[in-house]
Amino acid sequence: MVHPRPLSLLVLLILWPLCSASMAQDDLTISKLTHIDLQYMQQQRDSLNALTARNFGGQLNGSKDKDLALLQRLLDENIVSGNQTSELQAMGIVMGDLLASELSLDWVVYEDRYGRTRALRYKSTDSYLFPVTMISRRREVDDRTPVADIYRRARDTLRAAIPALPFQ
Repeated sequence: MVHPRPLSLLVLLILWPLCSASMAQDDLTISKLTHIDLQYMQQQRDSLNALTARNFGGQLNGSKDKDLALLQRLLDENIVSGNQTSELQAMGIVMGDLLASELSLDWVVYEDRYGRTRALRYKSTDSYLFPVTMISRRREVDDRTPVADIYRRARDTLRAAIPALPFQ
């Protein structure tokens, strides 16, 4: 026998994301990155490049396999730990750059009633990724998911959301 309370809770859990998505859509603003955003993101990339150069003698170069491996080494060798939010988010920016390059995404400012964040957007669609915090949110709670797996999941999730081109 199904008890009414668990059933109503289940219905609430299923419907809540749909309701909150429509409410959030009303408060959503998408805009171009500001000069300050661009400057901040470049400083984050530069600081991460300095860290990899200092520790490994090499820099990030936009090569997916090499850069993901360097990001993983920073974590594995505890050069960047779970309490270094700025460095973890810099890693997210670098990973985001790789995703943007592979999937033809653009960095945008995504602002809703919960705040303002930098996101990746596919063309003029409502398909977004939030790579800046993909690594930091996990590491801050000691989730050891490999960077390459985080990248793959984000890529595959967005690919599934991209509408198919006509006549394919």
